[in-house]
Amino acid sequence: MLKLSAIKMDKVWGYELWIASTHPNGPQKEFVDFCGGSYPLLVKVIQADQSLSVQVHPDDETAALLEGSGNVGKTECWYVLDAKPGAKLVYGLNGNPSREQVSAAIEQNALDPLLNQVEVKAGDFVFIPSGTVHAIGGGLRLMEVQQSCDITYRLYDWGRPRELHVQKGVASVKNEGLAKIARFPGRFECDYFALEEIKVAGEWRHKNNSAKGPNCVQLFYILEGRGSVEANGSQAQEFAAEDIFALPAGEELVFKSQNARVLKICAK
Repeated sequence: MLKLSAIKMDKVWGYELWIASTHPNGPQKEFVDFCGGSYPLLVKVIQADQSLSVQVHPDDETAALLEGSGNVGKTECWYVLDAKPGAKLVYGLNGNPSREQVSAAIEQNALDPLLNQVEVKAGDFVFIPSGTVHAIGGGLRLMEVQQSCDITYRLYDWGRPRELHVQKGVASVKNEGLAKIARFPGRFECDYFALEEIKVAGEWRHKNNSAKGPNCVQLFYILEGRGSVEANGSQAQEFAAEDIFALPAGEELVFKSQNARVLKICAK
């Protein structure tokens, strides 16, 4: 078992903590060694003091087409950790406009009416299939699970003088597979990852029975509470909210707490 240390990346709108990463743009050396190379997921904590750009990520096929062979797309999800009153997200487009209509709206600086803005609160869960136009509003702190991809196409940036990627972005846009935003249901699964929330009130024991391979490492992110965790009889480590642990195939861990919530994250 490995407790991971975050890599902080400052942004104009706040910051990101890359808390489980083997991606070349922000690898945790100890996690790379632990995984024996690369891991197909990237896990972050995002602190948005101001709104992020309106953006989109390509799917696997489009990423390879636009960025070259070997690139993968980015399907992701957000678990809202904290939200100021009235904080909102952009989640998809209103009215299912065509790519031509999206391009025209950006050119005319009239994208706002097409953006589906949704108010969110702590505990909400948002699934973002690749191709979904989205933006994180100011006043939000999120935990993000995504494919290990760092391709972002900005469509609109609220007047900030940063590069936009309109042509590639519009070519990536899809507006399908969107689900109603609501509290995390306890379990979630898509083609790339599976999430399960575990409540620990006393002791919770788990063995990683995955077959060895690039997807075998399981991650355990602490949503809430304090306690201790040990694996295979090793010395117990203390944990608190937003800590994350990696467990390889064949090992067993034990969480002990009076009242904790843990999110198990598995690659597929």
